[in-house]
Amino acid sequence: MGSTGSGGFVLLSALCILLCWCCCTSSAIDVSYDGRAIKIDGQRRVLLSGSIHYPRSTPDMWPDLIQKSKEGGLDTIETYVFWNAHEPRRREYDFLRNLDLVRFIKTIQDAGLYVVLRIGPYVCAEWNYGGYPVWLHNLPGIEIRTDNEVYKNEMQIFTTFIVDMMKKEKLFASQGGPIIIAQIENEFGNVMTPYGDAGKVYINWCATMAESLNIGVPWIMCQQPDAPQPMINTCNGYYCDDFTPNNPNSPKMWTENWTGWFKDWGMADPHRTAEDLAYSVARFFQFGGTFQNYYMYHGGTNFGRTAGGPYITTSYDYDAPLDEYGHLNQPKWGHLKELHLLLKSMEKVLTYGDISTTDNGNSVTATTYTVNGTFSCFISNANTTADATVELQGKTFTVPAWSVSILPDCKNDVYNTAKINVQTSVKVMKPNAAEKQPAALNWAWRPERVRDTASLGQGPLVAEQLLEQKQVSNDSSDYVWYMTRIDLKKGDPLWSNDMTLRVNSSAHILHVFVNGKHVGVQWATKGVYKYVVEQKVALKLGKNQLSLLSVTVGLQNYGSFFDEVTTGIEAVQLISKGSNNNDVVKDLSTNKWVYRVGLHGEEKQLYSVESQLHSSRWQEQNLPINRLFTWYKTNFQAPLGKEPVVVDLQGLGKGHAWVNGRSIGRYWPSFNAQEDGCTTTCDYRGPYGSDKCLTNCGKPSQRWYHVPRSFLRDDMNTLVLFEELGGNPSFVNFQSVAVGTVCANTSEGHTLELSCHGSGRTISTVKFASFGEPQGSCGSFSSGTCEASGALAIVQQACVGRERCSIEVSEATFGSTGCSNANRLAVEVVC
Repeated sequence: MGSTGSGGFVLLSALCILLCWCCCTSSAIDVSYDGRAIKIDGQRRVLLSGSIHYPRSTPDMWPDLIQKSKEGGLDTIETYVFWNAHEPRRREYDFLRNLDLVRFIKTIQDAGLYVVLRIGPYVCAEWNYGGYPVWLHNLPGIEIRTDNEVYKNEMQIFTTFIVDMMKKEKLFASQGGPIIIAQIENEFGNVMTPYGDAGKVYINWCATMAESLNIGVPWIMCQQPDAPQPMINTCNGYYCDDFTPNNPNSPKMWTENWTGWFKDWGMADPHRTAEDLAYSVARFFQFGGTFQNYYMYHGGTNFGRTAGGPYITTSYDYDAPLDEYGHLNQPKWGHLKELHLLLKSMEKVLTYGDISTTDNGNSVTATTYTVNGTFSCFISNANTTADATVELQGKTFTVPAWSVSILPDCKNDVYNTAKINVQTSVKVMKPNAAEKQPAALNWAWRPERVRDTASLGQGPLVAEQLLEQKQVSNDSSDYVWYMTRIDLKKGDPLWSNDMTLRVNSSAHILHVFVNGKHVGVQWATKGVYKYVVEQKVALKLGKNQLSLLSVTVGLQNYGSFFDEVTTGIEAVQLISKGSNNNDVVKDLSTNKWVYRVGLHGEEKQLYSVESQLHSSRWQEQNLPINRLFTWYKTNFQAPLGKEPVVVDLQGLGKGHAWVNGRSIGRYWPSFNAQEDGCTTTCDYRGPYGSDKCLTNCGKPSQRWYHVPRSFLRDDMNTLVLFEELGGNPSFVNFQSVAVGTVCANTSEGHTLELSCHGSGRTISTVKFASFGEPQGSCGSFSSGTCEASGALAIVQQACVGRERCSIEVSEATFGSTGCSNANRLAVEVVC
C-alpha cells in the first residue's frame, strides 16, 4: 500500500491522523480561515474532500460510500442541495428516501467526516434545469439569476428553509455538527458578463443574504473572481495550481477537481487517468493549496427524470474513484489514497511552513516547505514528453514527464504521481444465477393510447398561439401534445396532392401525427436543439387533425440565461404546390392549439406497484416488437448475492424504466456513441480534456442501467418499460456487477494489496506472477529476461481463497532476481 523504509512511518502516521483527527463531537467547532488555510478550532488544516450527491444514490448505499471515502483518505464530503427535487411544486417539500438530506449529513457525521454544503440553490451538476424547479420559471415577472425581486425572494425563501433545517438538527459546526463550509450561488462568474450591472448587484445581494443567515461557518462562491468579502472565491476545473484567490486573506481552495467527465447520449465513455488526476492534486498542494475536492468522488445514477443537458445519460459514473455502483475504481481510488495519506502526514509543514520555489527550466520546478526545522519538498515536471533529472540537497532525482515527486523529508522520493503501485480492477457483468434469463422473462404488453390522443385532439388547455413547453407542463412529464385542426375545402388554394408540413422545433424529439396516424419522427443532434422538420403529409378534404408530440430529454442546465432556452414547437406551416408549381403557404402558428401534458400510461401510473393489482388490460399474447409507444411488463427474480444489479436493455429503442414502481431513469440503448476518437491506450501526459482517452466508440451510449438493491424484493420483482421508439424486449436480462480480474505491476519497496472488493468474493486463481523485469500490461503480462523463481507459488499461497491479501514486494519475499534494473512484481489474479 505505502512505501516501506523512510516513507513507511510517514504514511502510517498519516493513517493514524486520518482515523482520529476529525471525529465530530457535540461541542461547538470553531471554523475560520486566513490566507493560508481553513482553520478548525484555531488549527490550519489540509482538507481533502469528495463530492457525493445523495439523490444519485440510495440511503442503503450511503454508509458504504462514505466509509470508502474515509478509507480512501478523505476527511470531508461535499454535496449540492437540489431545489427542484426538494420543492417540485411551490411550497410543497420532499425530503423522503434518497432526498433525506438530514439523514445523509448525519451519516457523514457518524463516520467522523466533515461536510461542505453547496446550497446554491443553482447547482448545474448536469442536473435537470440546473436544479431550478420549472414552476420558478413560470412565475409572473421573474428573471432568474439577476437583480429581480421575484427571483431573489424565492431564492432567499428556499435558502433560508435549508439553513433553518440544518440549524434545527444542529448540523453546522458552530453547533457541534459536521458542516464546516457552505456555498451560495455556483459558477456565476463563468456566465456573468451578459447580465451586466444587474448581475453584479445580484452577486452582492447573494453575499449579503447569505451572511445574514448567521450559520457560524465560512461561505464560499466558486468561480466568482469578484466574490464580495467575506465570501471565499474558489476554483473549479481540471487544474487549479495557478489559481489565486481575489483576497490575500482567503485560502487557496479547489471546489471541483473533475475526476473524469459526464456523458451524453451519442458520446463515447470519457476517462481521466489516475496519473493525471494525482498530478493535478500534487501540483495544487505544491503551490500553496490547502483544500481540494474531487468532483465527483462518487457520481452515481440519474434516477427518474433528473438528468439535465439536454441529452445527459442516466449513468453519471464520471469515471470517479468510486464507480456508479459504489465499487472502488482501481487504480484511481488506491493511487489517490496513497497521495492523501502522504499529504495529511505533511499537514503542519504545508499549512504553516515557509514556501520557496525554484524554476529549473524546461517546465521543471522544485518547491520546499520549511517550518521549525522540518522540510518537505515537491519536484514537478510539467514537460509533456521529457523526463527530468533534478539535483536537490545533494541528491539526484529522476522525475518522469508530466508528474510530481513528493519528498516529505526532502531526501526520499516517497510518491510519484506517474508511478502506480496499486491494483487495477477489471469488472465483469455476471448472468443472473437466480433464473435463466432472458428466456425466463415472460412479457406482457399494452399500447399507449397515442392514436386516441392524436385523433381526438382533446386537452385541458387551449390557446391561439404556440406555447413554450415548460410553460405548459411545468416539467411534470417529458411529453407534451400540441394539437390543432386543419379544414380543407374544394377550391382551397392550399389543397393539393403534394403537401409538406414544416415545423420549427426546439423539441428534443418530435413525433408527427396526421389524423391519428404516426407519419414521422425526428430528434435533435447534440448541440443543435433548434431544427426544422419537413414531413410529407397526406390530408383529406374536410377536417384534419394535426398532432405534434414534443419530447424533452433533460432541460438545459448551464450557460447565461440557460433558463430561457426554449423547448417545444416554435412555428408550424403547411406548404403545397399550387397549379403553377408555386408554393402556397399557410401559417398554422396562430391556429387554435389544444395542449395535453404527458401520456395516458403516466396518468394511470402503469409503472406503479398499485397498478399491477389492476392488470386486466395487459396482454400476454402476440408480443409486438419494434412497435412505437408500447408498455412492456415482466416479473423477475433478483440476482443472488449482494453485488450491484444492472439490467441490460440492449435491443430496446428509447424510453423509461421502473423496477417495483421506482424509476431507474431514461434509457436509449439504440443511440450509439460516435464511431471515431477512441483508443485502446491512453497517454496520461499532457493536459486532459473530455475528448481524450475515450472508449466504447460505435456501441450503445448506455447499455446497462443500475437497479439499486434497495429497489428489489427477495421474492418476485416487476420491471415496467415504456418504449417510445420501438424495440425488442426479448433480449432484456438482469446481471450483477463484480470484479473479475485484478492486476498489478508494483515497484520493489512497496506493499501490494490485492482485493476482490468484498461481497464474499475470493481470489480463486493466480493467472500470472513474476518478480523481476516483467513485460506487458494487465491481460498480457509476460516474464522478462530476469526474474526470481517461484513467484507464482508465493502469490498463490498468500492469496488464493482469500478476499484480500498483502505482499511485501522485495527480494526478501521472492528471492534474488539478478536484474540490473529495479525489480517489479507483476500479478494477475481472478476473483
